[in-house]
Amino acid sequence: MFLIHAFAFGVAAAAAFQAPFESPQQYDSGLFVPFESLSLLSESKFTTLGHPAFPNHSVRIKKSSFCDPTVQGYTGYIDIQARHLFFYFFESRNDPTTDDLIFWTNGGPGCSSSVGLLMELGPCRVSDSNTTTFHPESWTSSASVFFVDQPIGVGFSYADYGETVGTTEDAAKDIAAFMFIFFEHFTQFKGRALHMAGESYGGRYVPVFAAEVYDQNAQLVKAGYTPINLQSVMIGNGLTDYLHQIASSFDMQCTSASVPAFTDIATCVQMKKIIPRCLDRAKSACEDHFDTIDCQAAMTFCATYLEEPFAATGLNPYDVSQKCEGELRESLCYPIIKDITAYLDRPHVRAVLGVDPSLTSNFSTCSYGVGSAFERNLDHLKSTQYYVAALLERNVRVLIYVGTYDWICNWKGNERWTLAMEWSGQEEFVQQGLRPWGFKGQNNRIGLVRNAKGLTFATIEGAGHMVPYDKPKEALEMVQRWLAGKAL
Repeated sequence: MFLIHAFAFGVAAAAAFQAPFESPQQYDSGLFVPFESLSLLSESKFTTLGHPAFPNHSVRIKKSSFCDPTVQGYTGYIDIQARHLFFYFFESRNDPTTDDLIFWTNGGPGCSSSVGLLMELGPCRVSDSNTTTFHPESWTSSASVFFVDQPIGVGFSYADYGETVGTTEDAAKDIAAFMFIFFEHFTQFKGRALHMAGESYGGRYVPVFAAEVYDQNAQLVKAGYTPINLQSVMIGNGLTDYLHQIASSFDMQCTSASVPAFTDIATCVQMKKIIPRCLDRAKSACEDHFDTIDCQAAMTFCATYLEEPFAATGLNPYDVSQKCEGELRESLCYPIIKDITAYLDRPHVRAVLGVDPSLTSNFSTCSYGVGSAFERNLDHLKSTQYYVAALLERNVRVLIYVGTYDWICNWKGNERWTLAMEWSGQEEFVQQGLRPWGFKGQNNRIGLVRNAKGLTFATIEGAGHMVPYDKPKEALEMVQRWLAGKAL
């Protein structure tokens, strides 16, 4: 979910615990000894892993019999001195010895990846506050998947002394270090293809994280280490270019881009007139010359006229075909969010996961404090499409997929920025018309697609912001074909 938008609708650390774990890996004169195999990990205690290349980072990890009895799961913490990021890792149901790996993060900024795990694409889904059910369309059907609660303060992640992270670029360094330490220790994954994925604010996170991994590789190769085999990024209903996104609110409310127009004509006329003024002010203050005060003022002006009219509709900003169920701040319009929260608050579940027992507060799927920190830094207004273009120039494939019923990070805005992005394949990409795509050998249409030179833009019709939740079969079909290198 994208929480900074939600603030416009009126939505506005514990001490370190040393869990019982095995002795950290020891180094003799800088020599590194990998742990080698996930099968050697304990289920009752953490094993701590480190690497001399990243002396300020270590990883605590254990087996966790959680969620899906057909595959092995693992949980743990990425420890960055006094900061601790919680993660889940599930092996592929298909062939964990050869299948690709996917890194997944939810957005916000400030939302836990437990939403992706227990609501969308994980090996199980929460069925009520006490139980989970097997999820046959999980992305673990074809890949091993990480779910990471990041940045600090999200989900089960915590800081010893209140440390925070307020920019995507800072958060990226911790993720890149974690990926390297994991691959170096568990050598069965060395050289295996990695795909970095996320949704919503993941449109900002994922390109920056992937760029950090790519740039880090160059330094690691110089030092004699094996680079991470970064193959692609996948972004679902992402916020990548804020200016194109905010202008597209008009399309979703005042045209039949997804559903029949639902905002009154007088308001739509006003919105249409405001768009060029909004874009001119925002471009001047936020792009041509980034000035914090002027940029914030410009975006407040834009939000007042282009976003606030939606709040009066009572519709779900993540699915315009539905009314918002419950309170946006508490449940993000989805009752299952409360079930996820209650489930992860159960003492037995926390014990199985190895959650730091000093975290006694109720679990929260989204941290508005983290979101506020990023908003104060205007992190969401920084142009991330340049990272996407740079990755494409380095032969890292990019998939932008969008559910057509989403308002908050909608398909029209995502289409616009992909067409406007300057890169060597832009002309060929723009010349490609949108064409239908669907299940192979069937007439069942899933959506529209445009692709050229490693960049793919695809819609999933009838899906909202959380595509794997609304359309699990279609989402899995898309991911399986993407991992296999096949065109949609």
